[in-house]
Amino acid sequence: MKREVIVDGKTYKVELDDYKLNAPFTVKVNDKPVEIAFEGEPSNQESFTLKVKGKKYAVELPRNNRQASFTAKVNNHAFKIELKTSARQTIVVPASPASTLIQRLTKKPVNQGAVIAPMSGKIIKVKVKKGDAVKVGDVLCTLEAMKMENEVTASTNGVVVEVMVQEGKTVNTDDILIVIK
Repeated sequence: MKREVIVDGKTYKVELDDYKLNAPFTVKVNDKPVEIAFEGEPSNQESFTLKVKGKKYAVELPRNNRQASFTAKVNNHAFKIELKTSARQTIVVPASPASTLIQRLTKKPVNQGAVIAPMSGKIIKVKVKKGDAVKVGDVLCTLEAMKMENEVTASTNGVVVEVMVQEGKTVNTDDILIVIK
């Protein structure tokens, strides 16, 4: 997952491929790798401790939806956080040449009109059902990854012909979530 994160007005490029709660993982910040680990088991999604370069940081996140901007506390210091959505937030495959390209890149078959998971995570809300008409920008589902909620939106107008996910289910990067025709 690649994102631009703005912390108190300063922009950082952040890249994370995968992480585990019980093992150190690497995050690239402005193309520099940083090793991070959760200290102990996180008790909930709003507060946890991270260990970065041997130093512990107590992190507090708001309970509400953390989509565009929010305030986070790190060691009791408040920071305004803004998330810029990457271009890969939602991929809708409108035509077969694009479908073939995505299939080659991901090594997974992709149907025309398929909305692809931009990252691994847990589906916490499905806002559409088969037969629903959707417009560009409509929220289709919400994917939780790295303690953040990510809205997956339609990038084309159409009708939902298949919903491949359920609330509470885990998905992997490039899994098909919803098909729009």
